[in-house]
Amino acid sequence: PEPPPPLLSVDVTGLVSQFARSFVLIFPVYVLGYLGLSFSWVLIALCGLFWIRRHRGGKTSRLGRALAFLEDEEEAVRLSVSSADLPAWVHFPDTERAEWLNKTVKQMWPFICQFIEKLFRETIEPAVRGANNHLSTFSFTKIDIGHQPLRINGVKVYTENVDKRQIILDLQISFVGNCEIDLEIKRYFCRAGVKSIQIHGTMRVILEPLIGDMPLIGALSLFFLRKPLLEINWTGLTNLLDVPGLNGLSDTIILDIISNYLVLPNRITVPLVSEVQIAQLRFPIPKGVLRIHFIEAQDLEGKDTYLKGIVKGKSDPYGIIRVGNQIFQSKVIKENLNPKWNEVYEALVYEHPGQELEIELFDEDPDKDDFLGSLMIDLIEVEKERLLDEWFTLDEVSKGKLHLKLEWLTLMPTAENLDKVLTSIRADKDQANDGLSSALLILYLDSARNLPSGKKINSNPNPLVLLSVGHKAQESKIRYKTNEPVWEENFTFFVHNPKRQDLEVEVRDEQHQCSLGNFKLPLSQLLESEDLTMHQRFHLSNSGPNSTINMKIALRVLSLEKQARSPDHQHSAQVKRPSLSKDARKSSFKPQVPVSPPSDSNKPVPASPVTDSDKRTDTAEKSQPPNASPQWPTDLSRSSSSLHASNFSYSPSHLSVKEPTPSIASDISLPIATQELRQRLRQLENGTTLGQSPLGQIQLTIRHSSQRNKLIVVVHSCRNLIAFSEEGSDPYVRMYLLPDKRRSGRRKTHVSKKTLNPVFDQIFDFSVSLPEVQRRTLDVAVKNSGGFLSKDKGLLGKLLIPLASEELAKGWTQW
Repeated sequence: PEPPPPLLSVDVTGLVSQFARSFVLIFPVYVLGYLGLSFSWVLIALCGLFWIRRHRGGKTSRLGRALAFLEDEEEAVRLSVSSADLPAWVHFPDTERAEWLNKTVKQMWPFICQFIEKLFRETIEPAVRGANNHLSTFSFTKIDIGHQPLRINGVKVYTENVDKRQIILDLQISFVGNCEIDLEIKRYFCRAGVKSIQIHGTMRVILEPLIGDMPLIGALSLFFLRKPLLEINWTGLTNLLDVPGLNGLSDTIILDIISNYLVLPNRITVPLVSEVQIAQLRFPIPKGVLRIHFIEAQDLEGKDTYLKGIVKGKSDPYGIIRVGNQIFQSKVIKENLNPKWNEVYEALVYEHPGQELEIELFDEDPDKDDFLGSLMIDLIEVEKERLLDEWFTLDEVSKGKLHLKLEWLTLMPTAENLDKVLTSIRADKDQANDGLSSALLILYLDSARNLPSGKKINSNPNPLVLLSVGHKAQESKIRYKTNEPVWEENFTFFVHNPKRQDLEVEVRDEQHQCSLGNFKLPLSQLLESEDLTMHQRFHLSNSGPNSTINMKIALRVLSLEKQARSPDHQHSAQVKRPSLSKDARKSSFKPQVPVSPPSDSNKPVPASPVTDSDKRTDTAEKSQPPNASPQWPTDLSRSSSSLHASNFSYSPSHLSVKEPTPSIASDISLPIATQELRQRLRQLENGTTLGQSPLGQIQLTIRHSSQRNKLIVVVHSCRNLIAFSEEGSDPYVRMYLLPDKRRSGRRKTHVSKKTLNPVFDQIFDFSVSLPEVQRRTLDVAVKNSGGFLSKDKGLLGKLLIPLASEELAKGWTQW
């Protein structure tokens, strides 16, 4: 085998050059001291040198500007002003100014402020008072939105690739308001408020459907394509939120609240005609699904340097992939300029006009990650081609290429091609619930009726709905003090095999933490329904006699329709060259007045697998390793970790934990673990030892105690684990009772140091009834601790144990 290339290379020319410069600077000082001259001569020489350079530089700069102005007047003006300070219509020729609209908004602003004040006092204030008894004295003492109106910096109207019965506009909005909103809770003598707000973002306005009668437009839909930028100055008690460390957290929480209502796929819909189907307009079916194969890169820049750049190293590259408001992060490949990720992600595309696939590569560093290049691909081109497998040249860097395979999956309302799709993703040969998706489940949660009162008689519950498909779960918002809640929320689930998976729905009382009813719907029933859709009231089990929940459920098969091409057809995806600088693009656009950015706004922060405001629990675990979610090259892969990539909504300006998004299919990057796994798989193929467990085994005792009304789990030991490093592994066991993945529901054993056969013998319990636990799944993961600040933390193996067994009351012990 060829010897590995050296990790470090010495720049001899640079070393000699730096030595010469240092000698030239130090030698005159030595001569002055040797001759006994005054140090003032050094100061005089430096002043003269500074004046000469300044004069010469100014002259050269003026001459360069004059020549540039003669050659290209527009480019010269653009260079004289920072590109981030210019509005969007300067950079994009299809974005137009809207001064007439700004004048109209300015004229209407006093009346808009009256409407906002009325909204706060008549809607928000009573809702806050009714949410909790401690807030019964809550009130707004002052509401002043300010005299500075909302400003629209640019308008873009889409005329291509849109439905003829709709009009799509993108508004670049900017609001910098010296508003004063004061509130108090008289019961606790608590006062707080806001003295100024800045918000900047791209709002999409859709006018649809266009009709032949007045007012010509059926409804108006508003939403942000991605989270807007937000900055708030607090007063009173909430002034504590301006403390460094808390200001970013508070802005993130508020942005999550905004996302619940105004960031795609959520939207505000205003009907203008009574006959319009509002449910369909608020939550339309996605235009398609983009499957992203994030394969490899070549010839990246080496950003790691030592001794002030004299010694050059390599990079630790990782990628951030963004489609609209969905963000994924790849694993980090250490010390490699030609990394291979081999990861797959799936993203929903709701509005492809105006949406792009954005990819940025970074070099991971302890302080600030270095930029390695970016790429922006128009999704309209991907939809036309259906399948793209190409090398793309990275922008904004001198070198580097990225290999991507992009698949545009169409949502089909029939099950004709389902068997073909299942065969193509190998979902017809295994019983797993994870992997590449064959279908998309779209669910519209409308309302519920006649719910029971919960634990307390004659008291209205605070209902929420827990929805789960396989190992992925999502929660609805909470509706307070009602037994007939109305949610009007939309949920989507990627489905691996609809013939074997079920949709489980449970209505819970958030106040008393008890179940108000549930039901299970096999997805195979949707395959027999017309248009793969069911819209009806479902009766709840273990609930009241007339308790029902109204839902619309649609299943769409993900089909890759390859278009027929002539043999000489050649096409490359349209790569959009960014006209904004890297920093300006991250902030979308700059407001008209200076904005003080967050202290860490220049640092790209990868996706952090934390649950967002609608409490989606299908995200990755917080301790997910860099090589999380491997899909092994055999069918034994299905015992590894959850392979599904989920949607993330987060504020990248304030998260500091860098964790990879779980890939649907990825390779192990640790060479020691890879070598050992290949050896075990080779032994398995040869039929020698190891049985059917190449990742090792864990011994558990599981039983349900009817007297204590608890699930008892005894973790005995593990054997034959994979060595995570040369010194072995530091394993521990982590457990969840799915679909509950809250921190309070996590159970962990102690850490066994440097062993592949740890013995734990620890007992854990979960408070859950026997009927309920039979609908749950025990999630068991064996992880490597690695110690404080260690890079060897990671997943050693994972196991999902369905608890729907009649022998659960007796219990069993098993490897």
